[in-house]
Amino acid sequence: MGFKKAAAALGVMSTAVGAGAFMFSNYLFKLGMNRKDEEPVPQTSQLRFAYAYYRYVDWFHAIPKEEWVLNEVDTGEKMIASYVPAEEETNKTIIMAHGVGCNRETMANFIKMYHELGFNVLAPDDRAHGDSDGKYVSYGWKDRIDYLRWIKLVLEKVGEDAKILLFGISMGAGIVTMLSGEDLPKQVKAIIADCGYTNVGDEFNYLLKDMFHLPPYPIEPLVSAINWYKVGYRLHNASCTEALKKNDLPTLFIHGDSDIYVPTYMSYENYAASKGPKQLWIVPGAGHEESFWVNPVAYKKRVKNFLRTHFD
Repeated sequence: MGFKKAAAALGVMSTAVGAGAFMFSNYLFKLGMNRKDEEPVPQTSQLRFAYAYYRYVDWFHAIPKEEWVLNEVDTGEKMIASYVPAEEETNKTIIMAHGVGCNRETMANFIKMYHELGFNVLAPDDRAHGDSDGKYVSYGWKDRIDYLRWIKLVLEKVGEDAKILLFGISMGAGIVTMLSGEDLPKQVKAIIADCGYTNVGDEFNYLLKDMFHLPPYPIEPLVSAINWYKVGYRLHNASCTEALKKNDLPTLFIHGDSDIYVPTYMSYENYAASKGPKQLWIVPGAGHEESFWVNPVAYKKRVKNFLRTHFD
């Protein structure tokens, strides 16, 4: 009788633990993957850059631009982007991707930088962000398909002689590096990836340990299963590193050496995986998404040198 009671108690405890793990996993899924509608604001650590940031935003609001609309074929979801033409007519065009919880407005500093470098700029609101549709953030996996369609629209606008640069920061770096594994048009000439992750599962496990002091098992497999059911992919399958193994485009990897959100080693791994011409710039003293802000002059110079070598 005692054994039966103990077994029953263990069964109840196991059920409770399992239910608790599932509830926590579902909470983490919603926290990470649900649509991001909050107004983006600088993080506490980035407040020292806020004045400069809002000056760029004011510039973005004032400059003439077009609104582009992309209709997602399968679901009817609508994606929105801003197109800022260069001051002088050119075939050089950059398509850029923002980070999680951000939108095209938060890319104002990069839009201005590349505009001054003579590029046409296409800056979308990514899936489940800003003015674009979408219920769940896909951290690059579904976005890469959207970006194939954005590339097609650029070719229709600029012409078959277009020269396209892909640029992304944080989640945006995930988007453009995942995109690197696709069969891209010949007009795509180079990639710049700023503080990107290796794959969504690795980044999830890193944050799980850093924020909640928990090991991957059983939470990551549960979140991955929920994500597969609701969004359509398992976390580790959304891999920048695996895509880069197919990449032969010139690629510049940028990462702050003080990044505690996406650890710096991830760019080292992505750099090692990429098959084409490549450069890696580790920025001293820069946290997550801070490499531009720590030294805008050095950032622009590094980008110009890369483009002079691999794009012009």
